[in-house]
Amino acid sequence: MTLRIVAAVPLGYAVASLWAMALARLLPGDRAEATVAATLVAFALCAGNAMWAFAARSGWRAFWMLAVAGAIAGGLTWLSIMGSGRL
Repeated sequence: MTLRIVAAVPLGYAVASLWAMALARLLPGDRAEATVAATLVAFALCAGNAMWAFAARSGWRAFWMLAVAGAIAGGLTWLSIMGSGRL
């Protein structure tokens, strides 16, 4: 149960934050509008991550799947920064 809580709360929040960064950089339109849209999506992702952490077959599966999702979002953000050169 402890691993599920760790996966749900801090890791779920970190994954949602990474996806917010990635989406804010990748969504079309004005920077402010893309940021607001990405933040709104991140709120839903944070709740979904927490629910999924407790619905997964095991705590380790929840932990590693969320870690992989965060790595993908971090990689997309990194590639976007390297490609455009701006933060």
